[in-house]
Amino acid sequence: MLGTLTFAQAFEIGDDGLHKESWFSLTFNDIAEDIEAARKAGKRLVIVVEQRGCIYCKEVHENILTVPEIRDYIKDNFMVVQYNMHGDAEVTDLDGESLTEKTAVRKWRLLFTPTFLFMPEEAPEGVDAASAAVAMMPGAFKQKTFTEMFIWVRNKGYEKEESFQNYYNRRFNEGTAGDTTKID
Repeated sequence: MLGTLTFAQAFEIGDDGLHKESWFSLTFNDIAEDIEAARKAGKRLVIVVEQRGCIYCKEVHENILTVPEIRDYIKDNFMVVQYNMHGDAEVTDLDGESLTEKTAVRKWRLLFTPTFLFMPEEAPEGVDAASAAVAMMPGAFKQKTFTEMFIWVRNKGYEKEESFQNYYNRRFNEGTAGDTTKID
């Protein structure tokens, strides 16, 4: 007799309507301080911008971040801070400007959710977060592309000759795309 195994996964939705991950960092939203905190922990800062009712945000939380290898790789290598595209929480941008989440999102010209901003290892002065980001991933991608962006940033692929698209295609053709155990 064959049995069927089903998984019941409860996803926490916050008062703001955003999916919540217990391992996301709660901070004072001072980006320079968050970059430094991530660096001290041996990690990189990622800001994820989401909004209530976003079907692509739901996809990321329910079908990508639930994969243990992906979730664990991100948790081990990145400090993730969540911003609400329409939120009123105060943010201190890298250029020193204090503004709300929604004003910051407009300033950074972000149009899609989720958007992941991968921040540099050290906080630059005089530029905003979007200008300082070493990479940006707007929208939702499938597991392999999503994971490869995190691997590429962790390995400082943005400093190398190979673009993310060429890097991903090479890894895909090698059969290693999305495999956190086979990293260049």
